[in-house]
Amino acid sequence: MKQELTFDFVKSLPKAELHCHLDGSLRVDTIIELAKQYDVKLPVEGREKLAKYVQAGENCKSLVDYLKAFDVTCSVLQWEEALERATYELAEDCAEENIRYLEIRFSPVLHLEKGLKMTQVIDSVLRGKDKAERSLDIKIGVIICGLRHMSPEVSLTLAELSVAYKNRGVVGYDLAGDEYNYPAKDHKEAFYLIINNNINTTVHAGEASGPESIHQALHWVRANRIGHGTRLRESGDLLNYVNDHRIPLEMCITSNVQTKAVESYGKHPLKFYFDYGLRVTINTDNRLVSNTTLTKEYMIAIEKFGFTPDELKYLILNGFKSAFLSNNEKVKILTRITLELEAKGLKIRRDYN
Repeated sequence: MKQELTFDFVKSLPKAELHCHLDGSLRVDTIIELAKQYDVKLPVEGREKLAKYVQAGENCKSLVDYLKAFDVTCSVLQWEEALERATYELAEDCAEENIRYLEIRFSPVLHLEKGLKMTQVIDSVLRGKDKAERSLDIKIGVIICGLRHMSPEVSLTLAELSVAYKNRGVVGYDLAGDEYNYPAKDHKEAFYLIINNNINTTVHAGEASGPESIHQALHWVRANRIGHGTRLRESGDLLNYVNDHRIPLEMCITSNVQTKAVESYGKHPLKFYFDYGLRVTINTDNRLVSNTTLTKEYMIAIEKFGFTPDELKYLILNGFKSAFLSNNEKVKILTRITLELEAKGLKIRRDYN
C-alpha cells in the first residue's frame, strides 16, 4: 500500500533543520510583547498589520524588500532575556513539528545596540538552547554568522568567538549577507582561523550571485556546506565537484522564491539536484519572514516537485547526515531516525550514501 504524504504524516516524521536564522524566526506575539516590555517603537500597530509587515509574502520584490523585517526583529533582540526567550521559543516551535536536530544561526554584532557585549549575546542564546534541550526532544547546535558587508576585522573577531565557544554549544561558522558586492575571499583571514581550529563552516553562496560565489566559498574559505546554492547548476564542472565531494546544499524553497533567487517554484533546482545525486537538504531560512515551517517546505517539495515517499525519506536523512555533529553523535541519531522512519513504513536502503 502506497503511503499518502499528507501534511499530518509529514509533520509526524523526524526531521532536521540546518539553515534557520534566529532573528528571522520570532513569533509575532513575542515581538509585540518584547516591544512593550522594552519600550520599543514598532513600525505599525496591531498584530495583523505587524504580521503583514514582517512576512515577505508572495509579492516580495527583492532581497532588499525581504530584509526589511530584520530591522523590526533585531530591535527587540537587544536584551539577554529576549535572546534567551527567542531561542527557546524557536526550539519549541521546531520540536512541535518533530524536528529532532536544529542548527540556529545568528550574528552577535546585530544585538549590541543597547550595550550588550558579544559574549553576553552568545551566552543568552546558549542558555535558551540548554533550556530547550533539557525540556524538549531536540538537539541544538549554534552557528555564528559573519556578515559580508562588515569589515574583515569584524569577521575575525566573530571567528575568535567561535573558537572560544567551540565545544560549548557553537558548532559552526557562517558567512551571510550581500554576496554580490562583498566576496567571501575578503574574509579569508577569519576562515583561516576557523579552519585551523577544526570548526565546521557553511557559507551563503549561489543565491544572489552566480557559481563564482560558490567557487570562492569552497576554495577560498573551505566551506563544508553551502547555504542555498540555487545557481550551482550554471556550472556543470562545479556541480560535479560538489556532488563528488558530497558537499551538502542547505536549500530554502519559499525564501528562494521570495528573494528572487529563483523566478518561481517551477524554476527551483531542488528536484534536479536531488535526482542528479547531490546531497540537498530542506530548510526554512526564516520561519517568520517567509511565514513557513519545515513541514510546509517538505509539502512544497511533495506537491510542486513530486517527491515520492521513497525519495522523501532520503531527503530527510540528508538533513541528519549533513549535521555539524561528531561522527559518534551522527551515527547514534541516524540509527534512531532510521528506525523511526521504518516504523512509519519508509524503508531505508543500507547502501544509501
